[in-house]
Amino acid sequence: MKRLKACLPLLFLFIFFSQLVAQDLASFEKRVTVKTLNNGLTVVILRRPEAPVFSFHTMVDAGDAQDPLGGSGLAHMMEHMAFKGTHTIGTTDFAAEKQALEKVEIAYAAYDAARLRTVDRDEKKIAELEKQWKDAMAEADKYVIKNQFGEIIETEGGVGLNASTSEDETRYFYSMPANRLELWAYLESERFLQPVMREFYKERDVVMEERRMRVDSSPIGRAVEQFLGVAFDGSPYHRPGIGYIADLQHFSATDAANFFHRYYVPSNMVIAVVGDVQPEQTLSMIEKYFERLPSRDKPIEYHTAESPQNSERVVNLRDKAQPFYIEGYHRPNYRDPDDAVYDVISDLMSEGRTSRLYRSLVRDKKIAAFSAGFSGLPGDKYTNLFCFYAFPTPGHTNKELQDAIRAEIEKLKTTDVSDEELKMVKTRARASLIRSLENNEGLATNLATMQMRYGDWRELFRQIDRIDKVTKEDIRRVASKTFVDNNRTVGQIETITKGAQ
Repeated sequence: MKRLKACLPLLFLFIFFSQLVAQDLASFEKRVTVKTLNNGLTVVILRRPEAPVFSFHTMVDAGDAQDPLGGSGLAHMMEHMAFKGTHTIGTTDFAAEKQALEKVEIAYAAYDAARLRTVDRDEKKIAELEKQWKDAMAEADKYVIKNQFGEIIETEGGVGLNASTSEDETRYFYSMPANRLELWAYLESERFLQPVMREFYKERDVVMEERRMRVDSSPIGRAVEQFLGVAFDGSPYHRPGIGYIADLQHFSATDAANFFHRYYVPSNMVIAVVGDVQPEQTLSMIEKYFERLPSRDKPIEYHTAESPQNSERVVNLRDKAQPFYIEGYHRPNYRDPDDAVYDVISDLMSEGRTSRLYRSLVRDKKIAAFSAGFSGLPGDKYTNLFCFYAFPTPGHTNKELQDAIRAEIEKLKTTDVSDEELKMVKTRARASLIRSLENNEGLATNLATMQMRYGDWRELFRQIDRIDKVTKEDIRRVASKTFVDNNRTVGQIETITKGAQ
């Protein structure tokens, strides 16, 4: 028995690396098919016949950072609209509904213009126009079949129907039985071919409620929003992804349609399909349905570059809430040659109970209930933040957290990490890759992401190679150039007692 126990670590190590060999790049290259359709849409297909199902991931290279001036929150709204159906799904009579929706937009434009007036403001007229707008919405609602798009998918065996909008992109995904491949191709292409801004203003109210819950009614939400607003100046990351409340109360279904026509074009999208599918048959099916999407050039990306920071910035939120501390440092985007070094630093500082911040602040000093450091706030397409944060335990202060975090940062700059720590980080990176390849959903997500961001899904494996090459000297060099006083923004919640000013 003792001998068996002694052999178990070696056995687990053998199994681990056997799995890794089976999941190497060469084996994937034999099973992955990539094609750019005539209209510019890129498709990645991976046959994985373990079960008669498949998953997909549609990725649009547009997120909150692409929201226009005065339209913060539009990318998120477009995500919501993509579930509202098409010309044939979600309506009892689209011809009549279309006319009704046009009247809604005319009525809303008149109401919004009157509401925004600062001179000769006529409250009675505003109320009349608001009523006309709401009456027009009620008329349009008569043609709506609610949730029909999702119900069709669920009835046909679809699971996990969902989407997400981040600062950098918008994603759509679910899984279906393999024998429903053609139905999926029709439905997924149809909602991007014939989207309808159906129930737009009701859904806008839903998003405003999300903002109230996640930001306005959340001290941490408010603190992080203000922290990012101060940390960034020209960058689109300056604006909250959920949207400013004034913008949410202003933009229209017409604005959302304009956003869709600019960014939801085949050349700005990648679709990955993974599961029990035949590549040639799947590609033929995708061509049949998705090549209906009109070809347009990929939008030219321009954004105001973030100015170099030359002084520390501070946000202090005084609130009757739990104290909280965060500090962030600007770092380059994900294409930077040192991106893998930032990944290693993040793992060293935050991954599990062996991480430096956990050992120091939580386990040893017992001054924090939780502490971590991570890269990519709020996104990583542009210059972003490497952040460190913590929640103090009762009786301890944000200043203690600040001192302890900065002491750990200083160690990164002045003392080499141990061989054991660096080896552990690299092993965890490989294990994380293996876990992400275990199911169709994870594979579809990874393949679409790498194909979109780098133009080659193989970067999924090359990232591990780059982490393997990170040295102790790299960690000290990157920490020393990044974690400096004049590149720092600090945010905190200072708890005030009842009645305090």
